[in-house]
Amino acid sequence: MRKIKNQWLKKEGYDCFGCCPGNPLGVHMEFFEDGDEVICYWKPQPHYQGWIDTLHGGIQATLIDECASWVVFRKLQTTGVTSKLEVKYRRSIMTTEPQITIRARLKEMRRNVAFLHVEIENSKGEVCTEGEAVYFTVSQEKAREMGFTRCDTEGDELLSM
Repeated sequence: MRKIKNQWLKKEGYDCFGCCPGNPLGVHMEFFEDGDEVICYWKPQPHYQGWIDTLHGGIQATLIDECASWVVFRKLQTTGVTSKLEVKYRRSIMTTEPQITIRARLKEMRRNVAFLHVEIENSKGEVCTEGEAVYFTVSQEKAREMGFTRCDTEGDELLSM
């Protein structure tokens, strides 16, 4: 498993709610590559609740959308926009969880449209939420014009989580 570098850190105006470490209101996600998957380990906070001690469904959708986008960055080496997101809430995720895991993978490519599957697991490894994301991707040339260069991992060292 390798940590994915955040290629946006030096981009002027970067303040993503999902992955910007400096956004005071954001969820501060970090990503790892493990084979075909992009994974995020995330600690729920009480201020992201909907009902008491229950992670808000909109925050879960954000976690799914953001993790799917990092599959596009890393696996396809380009960028794009979400064109469809379907979320299935199977069981509640508590904000008291010590850590949840978000796993995303590319299912299929049709021309420049990426179809991705994402799951959120609680700390027991139970799948609580599933998402199907569809991304419209841009050519690598257009991505460069938008400021995307490459999405690499940090070194060759393996991390164990």
